[in-house]
Amino acid sequence: MASSNFVDYVKIFARSGSGGGGSAHFRREKFVAFGGPDGGDGGRGGSIILRGNPHFWTLIHLKFQRHIFAENGSNGFGSRSSGKSGADIFIDVPLGTVAKDADSGEIVAEVTAPGEEKVLLPGGRGGLGNWHFKSATNQAPHYAQPGEPGIEQSFVLELKLLADVGLVGFPNAGKSTLLSSVSAARPKIADYAFTTLEPNLGIVEVRDGFSFVMADIPGIIEGAHSGRGIGTRFLRHIERNSLLLFVIPADSPDIASEYAVLLRELELYNPELLDKSRMLAVSKCDLLDDELLSELKASLEPAALPPTFFISAVSSSGLSSLKDALWNALNTPQPL
Repeated sequence: MASSNFVDYVKIFARSGSGGGGSAHFRREKFVAFGGPDGGDGGRGGSIILRGNPHFWTLIHLKFQRHIFAENGSNGFGSRSSGKSGADIFIDVPLGTVAKDADSGEIVAEVTAPGEEKVLLPGGRGGLGNWHFKSATNQAPHYAQPGEPGIEQSFVLELKLLADVGLVGFPNAGKSTLLSSVSAARPKIADYAFTTLEPNLGIVEVRDGFSFVMADIPGIIEGAHSGRGIGTRFLRHIERNSLLLFVIPADSPDIASEYAVLLRELELYNPELLDKSRMLAVSKCDLLDDELLSELKASLEPAALPPTFFISAVSSSGLSSLKDALWNALNTPQPL
């Protein structure tokens, strides 16, 4: 059974704090019978703030904390003393988190950098004390301004993995085996479809201390763009990858056709995905002898395919060349 620790979708209800009311106080001292207005301002209500935390990888910490309320501001006091502001509530989320309005689906905020802060709901402003309303014609105002009420709203938080390379392919194409061979990641691997039910990340070391992040996305099936096989839940993780590495096994009946189907699913989900750099890795080449591998390479030459690499994660054949090509592609400036 797949682990439930990877949570990439939660719905929360949040409410910012109300501002405190201003004070309608008058100055009173032993030898001052009729002092002027000196009511202080109310404190600001606490805000709800989304904050990027590089130490978090999932939204599991919010799974059972779906009601988040900020503190109200305190009322003002005499002697022009302002009330205490309500404490802000910071919601720490992994990098790549998108906040959407739960009702309209509109994107409200995105957090992609460590320590980046986005205000989801601002706290209400505190009311002004009565000394602000003193004038030549109204020297003793007996009123003050109330604080602004807080705002409440429901949000959907979605995590889109931040990775340099995203593995794209049908179930059981060898993506997890490839990731485990080039990194220290240990995704679940078995000889049946849909072994991977949640994305996995691995750091791939190239050479001279350089590395990049690779994401193993659960297998895509035809119709994934419309949600088939929980496709839309997984496809969103591809949106933030810099480069897409398509993985198709060497024993596939038609590699070019499978590539076209995968590309079509990405286009139907989000046409902007086609603007990303693409490569193709033909996996499981250890299943073919030299003659069959030569015939396969020759058959693919006329096809309109991206740069293609023939690899075997079992024998490590072609992995060094693939890693070098991925590194070079990631560090080559893209034309504007």
